Amino acid sequence: MKGSIENYNKKKEKLIKELSQIKENVSLKKTSSNLFRFRKQNTNRLDVKDFNKVINIDTKNLIAEVEGMTTYFDLVNETLKYNLMPTVVPELKSITIGGATTGIGIESSSFKYGFVHETITELEILLSNGKTIICTKDNEYKDLFYGFPNSYGTFGYVLKLKVKLVEVKKYVGLKHIKYNNQEKYFKEIENLCNAKKYDFIDGTIFNENEMYITTGKFVNYAPFLSNYEYMDIYYKSIRKNKVDYLSILDYIWRWDTDWFWCSKHFLMQNKFFRLLLGKFTLKSTFYWKVMALNRKYKLTDKFKFSKEKTETVIQDVEIPVENCVNFLNFFHKEIGIKPIWICPVKSHNRNVKYSLYTINPNKVYINFGFWDIVKNSKYEGYYNRKIESKVKELKGKKSLYSTSYYSEEEFWELYNKKEYVKLKNKYDNLHKFKDLYQKCVKHKEKTYKVIRAIKSNNL
Repeated sequence: MKGSIENYNKKKEKLIKELSQIKENVSLKKTSSNLFRFRKQNTNRLDVKDFNKVINIDTKNLIAEVEGMTTYFDLVNETLKYNLMPTVVPELKSITIGGATTGIGIESSSFKYGFVHETITELEILLSNGKTIICTKDNEYKDLFYGFPNSYGTFGYVLKLKVKLVEVKKYVGLKHIKYNNQEKYFKEIENLCNAKKYDFIDGTIFNENEMYITTGKFVNYAPFLSNYEYMDIYYKSIRKNKVDYLSILDYIWRWDTDWFWCSKHFLMQNKFFRLLLGKFTLKSTFYWKVMALNRKYKLTDKFKFSKEKTETVIQDVEIPVENCVNFLNFFHKEIGIKPIWICPVKSHNRNVKYSLYTINPNKVYINFGFWDIVKNSKYEGYYNRKIESKVKELKGKKSLYSTSYYSEEEFWELYNKKEYVKLKNKYDNLHKFKDLYQKCVKHKEKTYKVIRAIKSNNL
């Protein structure tokens, strides 16, 4: 979906006028979301749906200029025309580049290039006073450039970005290597990341004794090609195939078809339903629409056959590699969700610090992704809170795209209150946007009650 700088400027002028009519509590009106912290929609919404075009592909400098609401699906479709792709492409087609930058985006090339925000060279941000500013790593707004990741639109909204690209080949050759020892598993991931022999590294943990590292390498020739867009399921292939080959496009979206493995909740791993409905429904955008309808009409509650209480546990956390065995043992014992996605990440530039999501630049971190429902006879948030406490203990980081149960004091201890307040007062001096705690944690009365319960139980 190609656009132009002229059309972009027209849309920007219109949006600025819209913003001037809103006095407080601004949020975005958009067509897609990958947030899992649900709340009532705010009526003071800016319509940014049309900021979804790729403006320019610079094949010489390997940079794409793109509007903030552009999905990675559309961006990849444009860049592949030039045998290029963004250096880090999050795993779901509906994720927007603006969302992955102001939030925390990651994928199997992150051991080389870092998080999504480390691949961004320029941000054009709309502030609450109606001004737009261009932020780079070394201009007068560099403090916002480095403070924007993990701010979730609480300083302003990114309307346009420039992102680094990398050359690709037609195919990706995969190797799925099995491990049954946790210490060896994480040590080998660390060694592979530091060696940088591969283009992609991620992993899948099926149980305590069955763990896989998947390495990927660009190749020009493939002796055969697999396809996981219809009847075959990618994550199941990891256990069956030691070697595999995918086209570059199929590799990029290998997880989208089954939303990793969450399609099981929609019965789409049943062969009958998959054959009958698969061509229309096997994509993350469909699953998200079903979830939105469920939230709106409470379908699960109406057709629930069991009175047993459950808790949704949807999280991504980064743990220093030396603490991963500790975290995994805790997780298997206390939470029990399987499978788990494993994705290593390391700072691309050791001299750079992103102030609201700082990691040790000299260490490999492992992202643990887990998304499921667990039985819960206690209070809401019990298991999520256990995870938050363990992540803190092991000096890890938790992404804020999903529900959190931190007290306000603990939250700001973890997410750099001093720097946040400084940036908030400088760039949102009208306070039209919520602050980070209000937006990511304190967004419904039910959560307040849970936090109070947690504090009273010293958990």
